[in-house]
Amino acid sequence: MFSRRHPYLFFFLSFSAIMMGGITIISLLVTLGSTGSNIVFNKKVGIIEISGVITDAKNVIYSLKQFREDDSIKAIVLRIDSPGGGVGPSQEIFREIRKTIKSKKVVASLGSIAASGGYYAAAGSNGIVANPGTITGSIGVIMSYTNFREVLNKIGLVPVVVKSGEFKDIGSPVREMTNRERNLLKGFVDTVHQQFVSAIVEGRKMDRSKVEAIADGRILSGESAKALGLVDRLGNLEDAVEWAGRLGGIKGKIFTVYSREEKVPFIKYLIDSYAGEFISNTINPGLHGGYLYSPN
Repeated sequence: MFSRRHPYLFFFLSFSAIMMGGITIISLLVTLGSTGSNIVFNKKVGIIEISGVITDAKNVIYSLKQFREDDSIKAIVLRIDSPGGGVGPSQEIFREIRKTIKSKKVVASLGSIAASGGYYAAAGSNGIVANPGTITGSIGVIMSYTNFREVLNKIGLVPVVVKSGEFKDIGSPVREMTNRERNLLKGFVDTVHQQFVSAIVEGRKMDRSKVEAIADGRILSGESAKALGLVDRLGNLEDAVEWAGRLGGIKGKIFTVYSREEKVPFIKYLIDSYAGEFISNTINPGLHGGYLYSPN
């Protein structure tokens, strides 16, 4: 009788009761999750993806920090599909991983390719899982550029350079490189290469002589890398998640959550993108892409 006489009031009361019930259930779940109970919502493995050429470490560092400070994340998996990239960003990721393993286990899962800078990042973790056919290794540093001197001569263009020092235009694409310049760059590349070797020695706890013996830029399959001590286990992403979860103390079924990239205003993204492109192609075209950890 009440619903017939006051249908709108009946609907409002029913809707309010449903809403209050939903809020109560959600509050209960949040409370259980924050009290350290054994409910599954409180024990997850966080997954961070590193895809493509490594040019910027900001999002990976942000995700590592977020997962490191989240009590519900018990372990972290780095899913790497990268041929390598810039030296600086690869080193930044490695350093952040080394900071993270002090409080949480980190396992690297190598996808189709995790070479050079991609492997550099993986080497900082507690363990590495790769597929038998994963392309990895390529432990080395490369610096290259294209010389256009002959082309400019043919079309009659004469470059004019004013510089403050002998090496200020080193790597110029409009003239031959001198022996002094070549020796300087070779020394620089060798120094950075030794930094790469040292990172693997630290992260993998390997003898330096063994690392140096294979740090000649060669690519390896996941199976070969395991035989050489660069990889711990053969398996896929699910195997890496399982291993990380057990290392993190999770019992039973393991739940996962993917990281969210740090939000950047669209205008700032456009400005940064165009500015980076301008600097790379205009100010220093002789070192296009910089010096890289990348496959041969």
